[in-house]
Amino acid sequence: MPKIKTKKSVVKKVKITKNKKVLRRSTGQNHYNSKETGAEGRAKKKDKRMFRTDEKNVVAALPYAIGK
Repeated sequence: MPKIKTKKSVVKKVKITKNKKVLRRSTGQNHYNSKETGAEGRAKKKDKRMFRTDEKNVVAALPYAIGK
């Protein structure tokens, strides 16, 4: 039986932690940030956890990322 292909676009966009949580980048970091407070800017730089329903789709696209 052949190997399953990994979706490379998903690999570049998410990170899977040891406890099988899927992290993604925050949005809205590119421009118009000068009016924000420092706390808002720092909060945008942190990774956010995906919704659990979306995590299932990501795991399906990354067949070898999590040992089954």
